[in-house]
Amino acid sequence: MAGQFDGRGVIVTGAGSGIGRAAALAFAAQGAKVLAADIDAKGADGVVREIEAAAGATAIAVVGDLGEQTVVDEVVRTAVESFGSVDVLVNNAGIMDRMSAPADVTDAEWERVLRVNLTAPFLLTRAVLPHMLAAGGGAIVNTASEAGLRGSAAGAAYTASKHGVVGLTKSLAVMYRRQGIRANAIAPGGTATGIVVDADPAAHGPAALGPHFVNPGRVAQPEEQAAAILFLASDAASDINGVILPVDDGWSAV
Repeated sequence: MAGQFDGRGVIVTGAGSGIGRAAALAFAAQGAKVLAADIDAKGADGVVREIEAAAGATAIAVVGDLGEQTVVDEVVRTAVESFGSVDVLVNNAGIMDRMSAPADVTDAEWERVLRVNLTAPFLLTRAVLPHMLAAGGGAIVNTASEAGLRGSAAGAAYTASKHGVVGLTKSLAVMYRRQGIRANAIAPGGTATGIVVDADPAAHGPAALGPHFVNPGRVAQPEEQAAAILFLASDAASDINGVILPVDDGWSAV
């Protein structure tokens, strides 16, 4: 796929670490101009420096909470002004819940997880769509999860948020396929991203999930997830739309 993203403007959220960082670096290596969005300034600035040092490519960072409309507006405005277009949007930023069962989810946990994992991708997609439509097309790749395919891979808030990402992806694919916009998602299994789950093992949720929360496959590297994101965003996937692609060493097949 060498050079196939030459000159294309790409937004990657959660780009400061994990899957987002790997995706940002991979797009840049393929010639893309990358906007790295993250709430962590050190992470976002760090990946921009890596891109500029390794690829000599164009990269910029926008720091802020993507659950806030003002930050979303800044991300899209900066990308359009800097790159001239947004050809690819990767909605990757996300947070885990506390593996809480529905009866134990607090309002704060529910609202924060849904805001980051589902509302933020919606807000960014809504803001990017007018630019993609005006350009005659674009690719959106969302990061869903094994938790978006089943009910036994996380707590209630995270599971609901990732099922929502699946629904948003499929709705986008149907609504805009005639306008040249493709929307797909990856559903990662266990991946070495460094995310720590702040859960009480004695609480009902973690205890109930204990016998079932088993990843029968190996733990993936972020670069493996990034490779799937690049494929779905590429011209090689030109007839792939509305797909939720498990990247999980067969976990979803168990």
